[in-house]
Amino acid sequence: MEKKRKISIIGSTGSIGTQALEVIDKIRDKFEIIALAGGSNVELLKKQTEKYQPKLVSSSANPDLLEGNHNAKILTGMNGLEEICSNKENDIILMACSGKIGLRPTLKAIENGIDIALANKETLVMAGDIVMAKAREHGVNIIPVDSEHCAIHQCIKDISQVDKLIITASGGPFLHKTVEEMKNATVNEALAHPRWNMGRKITVDSATLMNKGLEIIEAHHLFGFDYDDIEVVVHPQSIVHSAIEYKDGSVIAQLGLPSMHIPIQYAITYPERYEGIKSKSFSFAEIARLDFEKPDFEKFPTVKLAYNAGKIGGTATVCLNAANEEAVFAFLDGKIKLYEIYEITKKIYDEHKVIQTPTIDEIFEVDEKIREKTKDYIAHLIQKVL
Repeated sequence: MEKKRKISIIGSTGSIGTQALEVIDKIRDKFEIIALAGGSNVELLKKQTEKYQPKLVSSSANPDLLEGNHNAKILTGMNGLEEICSNKENDIILMACSGKIGLRPTLKAIENGIDIALANKETLVMAGDIVMAKAREHGVNIIPVDSEHCAIHQCIKDISQVDKLIITASGGPFLHKTVEEMKNATVNEALAHPRWNMGRKITVDSATLMNKGLEIIEAHHLFGFDYDDIEVVVHPQSIVHSAIEYKDGSVIAQLGLPSMHIPIQYAITYPERYEGIKSKSFSFAEIARLDFEKPDFEKFPTVKLAYNAGKIGGTATVCLNAANEEAVFAFLDGKIKLYEIYEITKKIYDEHKVIQTPTIDEIFEVDEKIREKTKDYIAHLIQKVL
């Protein structure tokens, strides 16, 4: 009988986490769920706990609310996440939470020699040099879950022969809109992504293309390519998830339907492949056409800003990520307009004094300072309008 792979899911109640559990339901005989960790959606976490009967459960909310029909040890806060990621029973941990909360647990898992299926952007955007060096030191595999990086991971056989990475972007809901239409866009319009079902913050990032900028930084750390060798191309159908160009000019691409179930399953089952939720559902005839175009960096200046931050390195990417995230939250709360996300982020970024080789503690200190500065600046803007 095939041995079950033991897995923990950090962020089990979020978009990636819930889809991961759907994947596991399809191949339940392949996995044993060791631990689940969720945020404020305690009711969903409680249902998941009773269904999957993990040994450990962690919640950022009141742990007393998780009382129920299960035998799990209840944990809370960062200590809970780190205890899960210290459990060497795990064969792999899916890091599916959003925000900086994923960084310390990821490092803890790496220190314990546990492979990571990584869906948390901030981990590499904030501390990619440190995380990847630790992974190499401990012999830990980091398998990307993002569809673009997952595609590149699948395409590469001999990385020394690869000349360029090609990351595709859907273009989001404003691809064929004018700058003026973007400036006046509502929250609902920004959240109406034409292809992907994602969380609110990442969907707004996709609307401004900042998501693609952050993915460029991630790709640099994951695959070790210079920023000049990472190209972005707009592909509205979201069928080609990314590609690589070899030194001889050959281009290898990974194609599939725009569903996160596929890259999630690839990451948590790697290097094996199994029939899953979306298996045998792709048809070239039904797809009919694939379009590609260069991104408009004047309309979507966030991508250029991300390239710049990545090349500078150090805490430049920490600043970029923190300022953008706080501006996105302000937009979602109706405090600022969509295009102001970029304007606010750039102002905060331009004023930041970069620390080139920060420690983890310094990274978190910079992150906190930038968030406070961004919130103060947004409050000042609102006050001026009033």
